[in-house]
Amino acid sequence: MVVSPEEVVTGGNLAPLGNGFPRQITPSIPIRRQDVIRWDGWGYKDSRFELVGREDSLRFSGKRYPIAGGAWLNGFKSWVEEYFGVKASERAPEARMPVEFPDPVRSEGFLRGLEDRGVRHSEDGMDRLMRSHGQTLEDIERVRGSSYAKIPDVVVWPSGHDQVVEVVRLAQEFEVAIIPVGGNSSVSEAVTTPNIVGRTIVSLDMTQMNRLLWLNVDNMTACFEAGVTGQDIERELAKEGLTLGHEPDSYEFSTLGGWIATRASGMKKNTYGNIEDLVVRIKMVTGVGVLEKQILAPRVSCGPDLNHVIFGSEGTLGVITEAVIKVRSLPEVRRYGSLVFRDFDTGVGFLREIAAKRLQPASIRLMDNMQFQLGQHLQPDGTWFNNIVKSVTKTYLSTIRRFKLDSVAVVTLMFEGTSEEVKAHEKKIYEVASTHGAINGGSKGGEKGYTMTFVIAYIRDFAMEFNIMAESFETSLPWDKCLTLCRNVKSRVTEDCLQRGITRLMIACRVTQVYDDGCCVYFYLAYKHPEHLGDTNPVQLFKAVEDRARDEILASGGTLSHHHGVGKVRSRWYSQSVSTTGVTVLQAVKRALDPKNTFAAGNLVGEEPKCKM
Repeated sequence: MVVSPEEVVTGGNLAPLGNGFPRQITPSIPIRRQDVIRWDGWGYKDSRFELVGREDSLRFSGKRYPIAGGAWLNGFKSWVEEYFGVKASERAPEARMPVEFPDPVRSEGFLRGLEDRGVRHSEDGMDRLMRSHGQTLEDIERVRGSSYAKIPDVVVWPSGHDQVVEVVRLAQEFEVAIIPVGGNSSVSEAVTTPNIVGRTIVSLDMTQMNRLLWLNVDNMTACFEAGVTGQDIERELAKEGLTLGHEPDSYEFSTLGGWIATRASGMKKNTYGNIEDLVVRIKMVTGVGVLEKQILAPRVSCGPDLNHVIFGSEGTLGVITEAVIKVRSLPEVRRYGSLVFRDFDTGVGFLREIAAKRLQPASIRLMDNMQFQLGQHLQPDGTWFNNIVKSVTKTYLSTIRRFKLDSVAVVTLMFEGTSEEVKAHEKKIYEVASTHGAINGGSKGGEKGYTMTFVIAYIRDFAMEFNIMAESFETSLPWDKCLTLCRNVKSRVTEDCLQRGITRLMIACRVTQVYDDGCCVYFYLAYKHPEHLGDTNPVQLFKAVEDRARDEILASGGTLSHHHGVGKVRSRWYSQSVSTTGVTVLQAVKRALDPKNTFAAGNLVGEEPKCKM
């Protein structure tokens, strides 16, 4: 069956014919995104941790997430107050939406060109601010304190590939800089507006370019415009009984183009692959023309794969406008599970055996004890112990099995496939788990552990209101480095904090991705900024601690990033990671594709390459 008619290739350009394509999708991110999305933090305006009433009872607002719906979370509030030494009554006042913004640097010729071509654009201050930053602590501090040095001068919403080509031509003619943006979910400052003096900076908002251009069910491929968000891709494909299966934590807001630009990974990569495994062909508008492979085939031997020039380019080489992706049938069954291990080391041993036997389910993640405890405190009031171990009682864990509750670690599982496939897979997984002494924790805990991922960033923003600095950072590494690296980073961070007089701290980790030869490890760091440090900027201090942690990660055999990318935040380690020769190659590619430095995001190499203007 071919849902779209035959694809006609003429001169290397793929053209779909009729039959309801291209198909417009109502974008989850509207043009006035401030009406739906928070301007001063992560996520939706209607979703947040909120304190209610005289007793400052805590709940999560809205109806978008399982944790929401009116349930009280006072157990979590009490834990935060006790662990970090804060009081709910000391919550900082809510930041006020700014009304004054930096004056734009106007390029009259560029703006006239937009008008002449009918390209939608805005110089409104709030439109510009909403697209000026990502989601790092520094980003949020700047926007809440109105201390941003620079925001875009104009926001442009192209309607399709051809308009992007026109916008890039105009930008080159008038020496305007372009920063492509999607959902602004970056945690590397990749979309944070660079402080370029004298040039008009355009935020090229791709989110309205989100059409499904064609769908070929015979080949199980689809072509989307690059501004489509993850949730909109899945919603649209589900109408045809299909899925992409790429589900990063940010999939509500992050876009197909953003995934490609950062080499993203999703929670179900074991079944579906990382983004580079899912994308067949990419179309990117550069400063010298359109870069795109001219054929669609499962594999070719035609020199270096130019798709991989685009993967991870972080907006520095051009604008990704379209991509052909692989799709699959929706799974018949999705089932969750969880396992309780004596300690983190035992859990890592289990994951390593699962990888060696190629038994990875769609998602398998290991939480250390601190992550486990945090999850339990986030349970709604009224539960006795926790859902992660279902019917297993505290007595059974601690007395009969002699598990220490302050050292247990938990694996959450998610299986997808046919009923028979899932049953067979579960059987094999639980057989291996039993040899490592694991206790079956049941499906409810597994599901809660999986879905809790989507609210972690909301916790970070809630913590900031009590002067608790919190952030996550990730790495990938070989199996034989895993335990040592986790211990070294935790030790390094703890020692560094104590030397600075920081005693109320939490450093936790989890293994989120499992490969044959290694894994991805996420670290979660949070601490109460101590009062004795006076006027020391809390966010800058946190960044110094995090930078030391990154030094330790690299020294212990980890990588600069597994899927967050480099951006500006990690650019100082880029040469160390790819060699000076690698930097030279990237700069040569930059000069070839962007000779006027139109795409002046300043990512990867740290400063604007000295391209000929």
